[in-house]
Amino acid sequence: MAKIAVIDARKELAEILNRAAYGKERVVLTRRGKDVAAIVPMDDLNILEAIEDHMDVTESEKILARVRAGSEQLVSLDEVKAKYQENPKPTKKATKARKGKR
Repeated sequence: MAKIAVIDARKELAEILNRAAYGKERVVLTRRGKDVAAIVPMDDLNILEAIEDHMDVTESEKILARVRAGSEQLVSLDEVKAKYQENPKPTKKATKARKGKR
């Protein structure tokens, strides 16, 4: 697997893309000697995404099984928003009500 500094990659982007697309080579981009990103062939990306999709489905099936067994509680989207929004945006009704009080 080739490594190239980001600053050099800017100058050679077309060549790096061709190496990945046609040569099926993975190229790691570095900044200050540390790996920061990679340019990979589309086949590699498709495989990674398929693996992630499989992992997501597996985790979802586990959660659904816990819900069906009664050991996991269902929460509505509105409940989640209310819990995690620090400053909820006012609704249209609330905005209209305030305008009417002026």
